[in-house]
Amino acid sequence: MNVEEPSSASSNEQKVSAAIEMTRSDADQEKKSNIIVFRLGEEEYGLRIDQIKEVVITPRITQIPLTPSYVKGVANIRGNILAIIDLEDKFALRNTMSETSGYTLVVESHEYNMAILVKDVPNTLSVADTDIDYTPAVVTEMHGDQDYINGIIKLDDRLIILIDIFKIITKDDLKTVIGAKI
Repeated sequence: MNVEEPSSASSNEQKVSAAIEMTRSDADQEKKSNIIVFRLGEEEYGLRIDQIKEVVITPRITQIPLTPSYVKGVANIRGNILAIIDLEDKFALRNTMSETSGYTLVVESHEYNMAILVKDVPNTLSVADTDIDYTPAVVTEMHGDQDYINGIIKLDDRLIILIDIFKIITKDDLKTVIGAKI
């Protein structure tokens, strides 16, 4: 996975990109997981860094009719037309996202790409595997189909929900988005 250095990026984007590069090299030396942390509603969520291609300031979003409410539309990000996803809407959280502010995480897999709205500059964390509870039994017992939660990260008084974005938004979920790269 390559992290493309944005040509007209703000200093925040450059800092996040530098942090992504630093944490990637750190991961090779220690048994830790590198996580991108962002806020949805009042909670913190994390994605493994290998699922993130880059962080950009949210571009202009073109709405597409007859799509699910959590698909805010499509945007041109460095020449790629990507579906823009609002996870607060998908998770039925109190929606605080604005389409004109915040940051967007470009997420890629070998099959398809998409982008996720986040309201604040995402942070990077290098987390020891011992700080991740990979079997949050309280969640799996309540909802057997909630396997998109990879674990709960425990850091001091913080709990960060580690998610797998490709189990939340599947390739089939994006088929209705015209022009989305799938």
